[in-house]
Amino acid sequence: MRLTTIGRRTGRPRSVILAYFHDGPDLVALAMNGWGAPEPAWWLNLQATPVATAQLADGRRAVRAREALGGERDRLWERWRELEQHIDAHAARRPTATAVVVLEPVDSSADRRP
Repeated sequence: MRLTTIGRRTGRPRSVILAYFHDGPDLVALAMNGWGAPEPAWWLNLQATPVATAQLADGRRAVRAREALGGERDRLWERWRELEQHIDAHAARRPTATAVVVLEPVDSSADRRP
């Protein structure tokens, strides 16, 4: 997916291509920066302004980001394991846990950016 966030410092649209999967109506991504230590800019942007736009093959949609926690995080991480067998080894390279980001659909009539 192509995710467009609002830059936390500039206020300008910023786009990134991310791997994801569907979890019901939600999209799920991992906040990783090449498995390096720093958090990716897109995740920091979403923490500042959680509403964004996701462009998929079937069109654009407004989404609101949140971090999956507890049992939900465990369940979604297990789904990532099914898709990427080496995910735990990759994640072990990071000094902190990788955030599992849930992008929930936003009503298109709501006031939103971008």
